[in-house]
Amino acid sequence: MRNITLFLLLLCTSISIAQTDTLKLKKTHKGNFYGSWGYTRAWYSKSTIHFVDRSGKYHETSHTYNNYDFTIYNATAHDRPDFDKIKDVINITIPQFVFRIGYYFNNKQDFGIELNYDHAKYVVDDYQRVHIKGDINGKYVDQDTILDPQHLVHFEHTDGANFWMFNFVKRWKFIQPSKNFNVGWVVKAGPGFVYPRTDVTMFGERLNNNWHISGWIVGAETGLRTEFLKHGVFEFTAKGSYADYMKCLVLGKGNGKANHTFWVAQATATIGFMF
Repeated sequence: MRNITLFLLLLCTSISIAQTDTLKLKKTHKGNFYGSWGYTRAWYSKSTIHFVDRSGKYHETSHTYNNYDFTIYNATAHDRPDFDKIKDVINITIPQFVFRIGYYFNNKQDFGIELNYDHAKYVVDDYQRVHIKGDINGKYVDQDTILDPQHLVHFEHTDGANFWMFNFVKRWKFIQPSKNFNVGWVVKAGPGFVYPRTDVTMFGERLNNNWHISGWIVGAETGLRTEFLKHGVFEFTAKGSYADYMKCLVLGKGNGKANHTFWVAQATATIGFMF
């Protein structure tokens, strides 16, 4: 979270400078900035996960060497919303939170750009039956098995899967009974990168890795947008994305890697401030 906090401080400073410039040119630029915070639920497609490490490092806990190259096919996974932590102000970043920072270039055309961050969590279901194929410490396997977290693998991105996206935005104001209130629709789409912290247990050995840029993501989001009391904004949206985690860290301090792809659907509610 320290990296995110620093990033937000730098971004807010940049926005303040940009706002000053905008005020000087208000005759030609009639857009506005906004920032919002909220929470999300996520649903994931099945994923085929490939693990590899040929470093040969010895683990005292499991009494094994890192010498594996195997794939788990069609694993199911779930999110971990942790919404019970929202009531504790200190822990508001523990649940699956999101934030958006954006700028509409022109209030008449309603086009804009947005930095879109989702702290979603991804947890592979323990004890599910999967097919596993490959080499594990010199033994070739090709069979269905139970995904035992103590003796085989437990795999999750829970601090989190971390979707950073840069979106193009279009809004429509359908109902506008007053200058300070309107109800409309918003569409967002764009690419980005994934920055997970992967927590993995393999053969009884656990490692909660550092945050790491692991791949890319692309998606689209659409839903209800309400602007109220001149500066308030509320959105309730649905989002669909495709994420490719090309190089997740597992065991071995950089030697062990995992890769997988999945589709994700999200339902998100945010509330924020325009200026």
